[in-house]
Amino acid sequence: MPPKSIRVLLLSASLCLDLAAQPPGTRAEVIPITASIPDDAAIQKVIAPFAAEIKASFDLPLVQAPQGLFRGRRGEENLLGYWVSDVMRTAAEMATGRPVRFAITNAGGLRSNLRPGQLKVADLYEVMPFENELLVIELTGAEVIQVVKESIVRRGGEPCSGVKTVLGGTPEAPSCVSTWEDGSPIDPATTVCVATTDYLYSGGDSIPTLKKGRKPFTTGLTLRQILLDQCSRLAKEKRDLLPPAPGRYAIPVPIQEAIRDRKFRF
Repeated sequence: MPPKSIRVLLLSASLCLDLAAQPPGTRAEVIPITASIPDDAAIQKVIAPFAAEIKASFDLPLVQAPQGLFRGRRGEENLLGYWVSDVMRTAAEMATGRPVRFAITNAGGLRSNLRPGQLKVADLYEVMPFENELLVIELTGAEVIQVVKESIVRRGGEPCSGVKTVLGGTPEAPSCVSTWEDGSPIDPATTVCVATTDYLYSGGDSIPTLKKGRKPFTTGLTLRQILLDQCSRLAKEKRDLLPPAPGRYAIPVPIQEAIRDRKFRF
């Protein structure tokens, strides 16, 4: 059976062709897309060549991931998200020719884990089914720190690259220290390049400070494509895809619980 993303794509195409064949004035009806919808022989004949081509491309092997990469749950760090944000940061530097100090994406956009073993193209489509695009903006150091804080309040810390953050104190009186990944302090007044997505920059997932980003540069690259490219690059170099080191967020359990209960604020 083809991967879920292929089945949804083909079923959606089938429904679109069926709707196009309806006479003008036909009243629209909401039809849930489920496996109970019978196949239309005529439509299946039309899409069969495309289905075979898509399935063949989705089955192409990419790279070995012996440990897999996982999103984490209940306080575990999102190592899959860390990898995605690392790739974003590198791709942003290549696209702009400038140093990119920080990258951030949203955990909600990562819809699947990468299980241990041989990865295929379909696995990356399962992780990133959206057409989110890589964007580069300028923020001050103070704004980077605020972005990190907003992501902690929102979801316990969105996947990021370039910054480490340690929380202390109590949920009622927290302390928060963010540094660059090498431990050096973040100068609040310095302007740096930041890699993010068009979705987050437009206000998605409640990180409002990202909308303050100046000089937005649209790279024309989707996150999915840069992830596919990175996997292909690793395979060509005969290297495995390994999870990044943890430690980008250190959040005490009481504060984690307050975040989950939406009772935490800075």
